[in-house]
Amino acid sequence: MRAKIVAGNWKMNNDKDESKELIKDLKKAIKKEGLKNTRVIVAPTFVNLSSSIKAARKSKIEVVAQNMHQSKNGAFTGEISADMLKSIGIKTVILGHSERRTYFNETDVSLAAKVDAIIANDLETIFCFGELLEDRKSENHFAVVESQIANALFHLEADAWKSIVLAYEPVWAIGTGETASAEQAQEMHAFIRSTIEKKYSKKVSDKISILYGGSVKPANAKEIFSKPDVDGGLIGGAALNVADFTGIIKAI
Repeated sequence: MRAKIVAGNWKMNNDKDESKELIKDLKKAIKKEGLKNTRVIVAPTFVNLSSSIKAARKSKIEVVAQNMHQSKNGAFTGEISADMLKSIGIKTVILGHSERRTYFNETDVSLAAKVDAIIANDLETIFCFGELLEDRKSENHFAVVESQIANALFHLEADAWKSIVLAYEPVWAIGTGETASAEQAQEMHAFIRSTIEKKYSKKVSDKISILYGGSVKPANAKEIFSKPDVDGGLIGGAALNVADFTGIIKAI
């Protein structure tokens, strides 16, 4: 059975105390609601990872990183390596987020190298991808998504996919005024799963958790999560509010 996952990407938000307080409140909410059968993940900024890990102790909350450099070490000012993350207890890293691709020029090639570093270091990645508004309007969205997955991940051996969680982000539905329906989410998730099956096998594709990252909120989470190929969500703004994030976890 595929893991159900709700992951909160905090992006460049929350200082040390705010991060600790949010985790503290989230721990209380999860305990109160008895939410047991879902992986709950939060991704604070780099400088707050250690303190957040401490704050999340004795709870089901997993603390993960928002990015990672592919090199072991070297003259890469401002970057973070796998060994550095592992040394503080990080086991999972988000890669390929649409903001990293857009603002920091990450490409399929650079992301493939980062994925290789993830596998080599026995880490897990939540790998993000998705089409822009112009891709959707030109009906090129399936081709774009297939290309992003193939270019960054299809060089991997089948066994490596046990370390991969996928996160589909319809970039066109985030802050554009456009809205993605639950049916559109399911359509793309089913396509993604079939694409993996064609390359590898049904056994591999059936085990891959595919998260949806298109402005999930408590109001739409239940409908989206009810779709057979949607295994959870990668949550942005709503993850910064305990009531909203808890509501989304309850929906799954």
